Amino acid sequence: MTQASKRATDRQPPVIVWLRDALRLADNRALNAAAETGQPVLAIYVHDDASPGVRPLGGASRWWLHHSLAALGRDLAEAGAPLKILRGPAGRIVPELAQQIGATAVFWSRRYGGSERAVDTAIKNSLGELGIGAHSFNDFLLAEPWEVTTRSGDPFKVFTPFWRALRERGDPAPPLPKPRKLTTAHVSLPVSLGTATLDSLDLLPTRPDWAGGLRETWTPGEQGARDRLTHLIRSRLDGYAANRDRPDLAGTSCLSPHLHFGEIGIREVWHRVVRAAADRKVPHEDAQKFLSELAWREFSNHLLFHNPDLATRNFQPRFDAFPWVSNRRRVRAWQRGKTGYPIVDAGMRELWHTGWMHNRVRMIAASFLIKHLLTDWRTGEAWFWDTLVDADAANNAASWQWVAGSGADAAPYFRIFNPVLQGRKFDPEGDYVRRWVPEIAKLPAAHIHAPWDAPPSVLASAKLELGRDYPERIVDLDEGRAGALAAFQTIKGA
Repeated sequence: MTQASKRATDRQPPVIVWLRDALRLADNRALNAAAETGQPVLAIYVHDDASPGVRPLGGASRWWLHHSLAALGRDLAEAGAPLKILRGPAGRIVPELAQQIGATAVFWSRRYGGSERAVDTAIKNSLGELGIGAHSFNDFLLAEPWEVTTRSGDPFKVFTPFWRALRERGDPAPPLPKPRKLTTAHVSLPVSLGTATLDSLDLLPTRPDWAGGLRETWTPGEQGARDRLTHLIRSRLDGYAANRDRPDLAGTSCLSPHLHFGEIGIREVWHRVVRAAADRKVPHEDAQKFLSELAWREFSNHLLFHNPDLATRNFQPRFDAFPWVSNRRRVRAWQRGKTGYPIVDAGMRELWHTGWMHNRVRMIAASFLIKHLLTDWRTGEAWFWDTLVDADAANNAASWQWVAGSGADAAPYFRIFNPVLQGRKFDPEGDYVRRWVPEIAKLPAAHIHAPWDAPPSVLASAKLELGRDYPERIVDLDEGRAGALAAFQTIKGA
């Protein structure tokens, strides 16, 4: 940029694009709208850990956020609008910043949690009082929560009719390309507004640094998300309907953290999968199954929009009287992957190492905690919130309530997963368990999901002593099941 053009740009009033759940350049309606004004763009991220009711991120999500912001900062700088980071209550920072730099408008992507919406509404009102434009966009969902309703106008409570209604709307709008050019807003950010650097946010673990497995597993950022999607279409979507339930196979998309942080748009994912099916690069049934999984994400977010306390209150009030049992020793064993049930322990160790767990194993581990240990589902939801890199407020809460039987369209409480049978069905050779529970890796497939049933000679051959090399079971399955059903009877008529 020449000095003359820079001076001309400096004379133009800027606009602000406030980035938070759409950490990408492509298919970002808020960013595109800011660019289309032709005015200088100030791109900001506000790390808000001070607004009332906004849930702080868990440790794994904080790790991901650091690297996602680093990638976004590089991409924005290359596009011409370096990312500026601030820290503090967004309700104060955003309006004050807009006023102090003379911005004519602020653009952002919508959020759907109750506390987040309250913050955004207050900001929109403050900007309106200042005569500054406030423009929000849907960059996170296929359809707004108020757009997909029953015939009576109520929100859906059952997934299948919701999915049918969503499909009847047709494909979402096509994704937008990256803005061709962003013009930098040459403004000084007042220190009083909480200017920060990425490192000063202290998002990364240091003492100890437990993120080695996360670094081995993931590449946060828009390019990492695109690579994941391409790999899905080329290598994993063919056979997805059958393979997605097999933790021993590489059969899932692993897109969830990228979608959660908005590193790739849901509209782009949808259209690329639909196009791959139309071009017969993948079977139609596999594409449809994957799209239905995107729809479950959508359904969960619609539930959260209409039920902001989804992570803390039973969707079905009768579960308020459920006789949960508090046993810290057992919960700790579950968290550490030392329950004595190999498929459960494998999942919990995968979670700790990678910040992610295979979806089928999530259901098995959650059912074990809730049903066999009679632990309140909110205990598990909180642990996943802290340890998952894809700890989405909607998906996490809705899925835990689904397993508990207390949620919308939930599995019946008396549906109790048997971890031994589930392991044998979905990890038939024991490869998944061997990877994450190496102490029992030498057991043959016939015994790896129930080592306590192995003859002494088999245990000796595997150099395995239960209680020493691998924990004894913390609960008997039959006793746990009986206890769960008895507990459910106390609220059955409620």
